[in-house]
Order: sequence, then C-alpha cells, then structure tokens
Amino acid sequence: MAKPEITGFAWVPPFAQGLVREVRCRWAFEELGLGYHVRLLEVGQNRTEAHRALQPFGQIPTYTDGTVEIFESGAIVLHIAQQKPGLLPGDPAGAASAIAWIFSALNSVEPLIFDRLWVDVFDRNEPYADLFRPKATERLRDRLGNLSKALGDKTWIVGVQFSAADLILISVLRQLRDTDLVTEHPNLAAYVARGEARPAFRKALADHMAVFEGSKPPAWFTQGEKS
Repeated sequence: MAKPEITGFAWVPPFAQGLVREVRCRWAFEELGLGYHVRLLEVGQNRTEAHRALQPFGQIPTYTDGTVEIFESGAIVLHIAQQKPGLLPGDPAGAASAIAWIFSALNSVEPLIFDRLWVDVFDRNEPYADLFRPKATERLRDRLGNLSKALGDKTWIVGVQFSAADLILISVLRQLRDTDLVTEHPNLAAYVARGEARPAFRKALADHMAVFEGSKPPAWFTQGEKS
C-alpha cells in the first residue's frame, strides 16, 4: 500500500483557514503517527473531471492509498482510525458508540451549524438572510443544548479515552469559533479547548496553516473584494 494521500486547497479565504475539512484527516494521521501526503489543489482544480472522478461533488478532502479511494472527511477519518489502535475504543460496544457519534456530529450537529454559517457568510446579502438567521440560530442553540447535556461532565464523548468521535465532533464545533454559541455552554467550550490542546491537533493545524503563509489570493477574489 502506498503512502496515503489526501487533498487540500493551496489557498482559501481567511475565514476558512484552519477549518477546511482536510484538517480533520491530518489530525487523525497525527494522532496515530501515520505518514501521509497532502496534494494541494488550486481553487478551480477541484471542479475538474479528474478531481470529480475522486469526489463527484468537487469538494475536498479525498483519500487514496493505491488500494482504497474514498471521499468525505468522516469516512476518511473512520478509515484512518481503523488502520491502527488508538482512535476507536477496543471493545465492540465502545467502538460502535464512537462510530455513532461520528455520524451524529456530521448529520445532527454540523448541518445546523452550516445553516447558520451559510446565512452569515455566503448568503448574508440575500433578502432572506435577516429572516432566516433567528430561526437558524434558535435551532442550533437547541441542538447545542442537547449536546451539552449529553457530554455532561465527561472528558470525552465516549468512555474515558479520546477517540475519532471527539476528533470529528470538536472539528465540527470549531466552525463556531467566531460566535458565542459554544461558549454559552462551558462544558462544550472546555471540551473544544481540550481537543485543540492535543499535540496531534496542534501539529495538524500548524501544517495546514503553513500552506497559506505568503500565499496570495487569486485575482478573482481580490477583484471581488474591490467591487
């Protein structure tokens, strides 16, 4: 099997730096001490037929190791976690619970976060934005309240050890870093901080951010800012 390769972007707008889903894959590799390579794409290359053969929706990350080709950050992290002990509990019940929480983070929590981010970032000038934002915020607050209760005073979401479930869930919650929605729940804020303090996360984030040092935004982005 060849060294695993994932894809990332060579440049993203500042608001997205540190949050691109490729970071989740880097983090998983770093937690397990596995080698990997990141193939960087310029914005636009993700929409080519060559990339869509790996990711039909033109997104990143993708994963290939010469045998396995998959996409979606959750699927990639789960696949990495299954390669070596350390990111899934050793007992079947614990592993199943961790996998359930991976799906929950991506299906029950992240969509509501993305509703809020979409209306704040991408569609903020659309006529519907001011009408939809309060409802999106209300739904997200309710979901975060449920999550806070589920976490309670536990250090990690499943058992006593950090797992792939925490990696995905904390990555999802980090998308709210520019809001007060997570800090409204002290246990969730502390949970995210514990994840961000892990050496593997710090290494993954630093390597991700290093890509953008000295990089210049594409002409279409700077022209859009001036218009």
